[in-house]
This record gives sequence, C-alpha cells and structure tokens, in this order.
Amino acid sequence: MAEAGHIDVKSRRVFYIPGYDPIHPRRYRELYRKEGAAQGEISGYEIALSPKQGGGPYGWHVEGRIEGGVTQADFEVLVWSDIVRDSMGLGITATYVQLARTAWTYIASGALGRLMKLRKGPVIAALYPVVFLLVQLLISLLAAYGLGRLLAIWLPDWTAWGGLVIVPFLLNWFRKKDNKLFAYYLMHDYAYSAQSKGANPPELEARMAEFADRIAEALEGDADEVLVIGHSSGAHLAVSILADLIRGGRVPDTGPVLSFLSLGQVVPMVSFLSEAHRLRGDLRFLSTQDMAWVDVTAPGDGCAFALCDPVSVSGVAPESGKRWPLVLSAAFTQTLSPERWKELRWRFFRLHFQYLCAFDRPGDYDYFRVTAGPKTLGARFEGRKASASRIETAVNRFTEVSDG
Repeated sequence: MAEAGHIDVKSRRVFYIPGYDPIHPRRYRELYRKEGAAQGEISGYEIALSPKQGGGPYGWHVEGRIEGGVTQADFEVLVWSDIVRDSMGLGITATYVQLARTAWTYIASGALGRLMKLRKGPVIAALYPVVFLLVQLLISLLAAYGLGRLLAIWLPDWTAWGGLVIVPFLLNWFRKKDNKLFAYYLMHDYAYSAQSKGANPPELEARMAEFADRIAEALEGDADEVLVIGHSSGAHLAVSILADLIRGGRVPDTGPVLSFLSLGQVVPMVSFLSEAHRLRGDLRFLSTQDMAWVDVTAPGDGCAFALCDPVSVSGVAPESGKRWPLVLSAAFTQTLSPERWKELRWRFFRLHFQYLCAFDRPGDYDYFRVTAGPKTLGARFEGRKASASRIETAVNRFTEVSDG
C-alpha cells in the first residue's frame, strides 16, 4: 500500500461499517448532514453534502473546505442491516431460549468475569437485557397469579394459576414497547456472536467478502485515501475484512493510502469467546501492518470498551512488531460543554454515536476533519501519543488464533 506521508488529500473513499443495527442506512447520511453542519459552524469550516456519485451501495458525496484545502469524499455504508433484521425475527419463547444460551456461553466460559476486569459499563449493558427480560417474565407471572386468585373468589373451580393465560399477552405488550426499552434488541445483539461462540455465522462471512470486494475495487481507483470506519460491532468486522485484503495481496503498493478508524469498539465481547480464532488472528496480524489504525473510544460511552487496546486485552499482541492501534480518548467530559454533557450523560445509546457527531468543545478528534479534511488518518495523528489511561492487560482466557 502507498505510504501516507504528508500528501494533500484531494479525494477520499470512505467505507462505513455500522454496528448491529436494523435501521435503514439513510440515518447515517442524515446524521452526517446535520452534525457536519453543526461542527463546521463551531470549528469554522464548510461541509456540503450531495447525492452519491455513481452506482453501488447506499452512500453520499461530501465536499469539505477544511484547513485551507478542498477535499471530495465519497461515502458508502456497507449494509448488513438485513442480516441483523433476520437475526431479530424470533418469537418471544425463542428469545427466552436465546437468553439462556447466551448467558450460559458468557458465564460458563468465564468470559463475563474477565470482561468485568476491563470495563463494567459494557458488561452491565450486556446484562441489562437478561435482567430486564427476566423482570418482564416475573411481572407477567405475578400478574397472572394475582388475576387467578381474584377470579377464584367468584369461580370456585378456578385455580390460582388459571390466570397464566394472560402471560403471552403481557409479554407481547412488553415487546411492543421495545423501541423504548431495547431489551429484545440488545438480547439479539449479544446473542448473534454468542450463538457461534465468536465465530462468524456463514451469512456474515459471505457479506464480509462482498465488503472486501467493494474496498478492493476502491483501492484500484485514483482516490488519495481509502478510509475504512468500523463503529461498535462493525469494528471487529472491519478488522477481519482488512486482514483478508492485506493477506490476499489486494492492497496495491502504489494505490491509495489505506487507513482504518475504529469507533466505540466492543471487540472483547467477541474476541473473549472460545471460537473467535479468526478474529483473534486478524487482530494480531493487523497490529503489525503498515496501515494507520486509530481506535477512538471514551470512558463516557458505557456501551464501548473504552480505552481498551483490543489486540492486547485479547491476549494476542505479538512479542515484537506491534504497531497498532493508536488508542485515543474522545474525552466526552472535556470535548462536550458541561451543559451538553449534562444533556447527554444518561442517554447511553446516543452517546454511543457521539463519535459521529459534533463536539461543542472539540479536541484533536473530529470525525468531519478525518473524513472530509485534507490529511490522511496517519498524517493527522502522526506523533500523537496513545492515551495514558489505556488498558493493555491481557485478561482473555482464550488466545488460540487462526492465521487466515
């Protein structure tokens, strides 16, 4: 792949890989449009969106007038929301069976306890759907018992548990409220990787191969930089996709600069599972490559493994030659004003997307400068020291790898 150097980026291809998200990708375009305009007003630059140029997957075009340069960027959202929706199409009973299996996978393997040693926030987020679904079941059973006792007063032959007939209706009512509770959504999210103990399901592997083809095509083009962004669960997909591209010799030495930005990653939730051999091998491989990889998280994001070096904590850092990732903090408590932080502090899902949004007290991480500015990712953070509070302790029990 080409060296980043200090080239002036005139054109960029950006590939955004979402996390486990069933929503149409247009939400990412609208988020970029709204937040880019806000950040531009705060920071004194211009971001202009227009329809995507050419065919292919969903995306948009950006012209950035930033830091004295004019940069054209073509965005593509690498969509796997259809796979997510299919995985969420379980009935209530099947979801409770899924709950039991997922909890057993993390608890019996010891992964849950080890993850707690890193960050409690994302582990609590993982336990939330388990606890909340069980609470819903308990409330439904107690309501059924109370109804049965009440009816038994007037109907002598009615047993106290005759009210169980209402349980399915109550559980279904809870499920209809999940757009506010997120219990079913999160349960399906964590179960998706746990069902195969960290190995990628076949349908996901096939989609990742398609993503790799899209990125490889861009690497044969005339852009100055090809930037791959993996957000949340999309981060570990990006790790494997990029490892496949480099191993397969599909990154030309004289082509665009290839860069990787991981945001709000939850890699340990997968890499700590027993069968995640592929992911662990890809993490180790990518950490030694001549490709800038910047990992941005924030302690204020309770859904991410903040400042956890995904290679090191997974126990697969090589004895020598490790170069990446550069672990940085988005430092929400510093880059958001006290008023804005107070407004967002308890909106956990919104904070998990803050990396894609405007900061009213911006620091050196700016999503819009990275994606529409005149510097490559490597040049932008050249000389930047990793966060002093990063976690690099290897606590993973499972360290077996597959070398692709």
